[in-house]
Amino acid sequence: MMATSKAPLTALKDLRVSSHQIPAFDLTPNTSIQKKPLLIYHSAFHSSTSASAIESHLSSIGVVDPQWRYTMYSQSHFHSTAHEVLCVASGKARLCFGGEKNPKRVEPVLTKGDVMVVPAGVAHRLLEDNDGGFNMVGSYPTGKSWDMCYGKEGEEEKVKGIGRLGWFERDPIYGDKGPSLHVSEVGSYFEGHQPLAISHPVGDKY
Repeated sequence: MMATSKAPLTALKDLRVSSHQIPAFDLTPNTSIQKKPLLIYHSAFHSSTSASAIESHLSSIGVVDPQWRYTMYSQSHFHSTAHEVLCVASGKARLCFGGEKNPKRVEPVLTKGDVMVVPAGVAHRLLEDNDGGFNMVGSYPTGKSWDMCYGKEGEEEKVKGIGRLGWFERDPIYGDKGPSLHVSEVGSYFEGHQPLAISHPVGDKY
């Protein structure tokens, strides 16, 4: 069995988190089904943390299984069978969440060390790889497999299944504590703990 170890993290009290509720658009549900927000943990991992160290850390926490290293697809897509945790291992890129034609979409610029907790149903795609080296570690809850949906006709039954998915009982990055455990308590938990950005207009850099 491969040994696992935890990587250095930004302390929770210092972690900046962005939380976004993105409405459904056309045939893409985004966060409308479970009402769980897209979460971005800015600089959760130190900038010196390697992809293998990120994978080892995720395995040591034991909430999600690292399954691939790659960039983000340039075609907008979402998953119906699993929530997704994306950890930026290298580079810097502008991404789109919610669908590129959705007026309520979110387009953050993310860089090495950032983490995205992407609920099932939330569309996402790569818009611009700033330096040509953008790569992530992609992970999914232990025991779950992921699919590909594109907001097209014929996916309705898959979309219905999103409502039956469970949410995280432990945070995939921080374990027994962490932002994903308090998504229904944003007003009470984040106040005095972490600065929180909610639904920035398209084009904001944060």
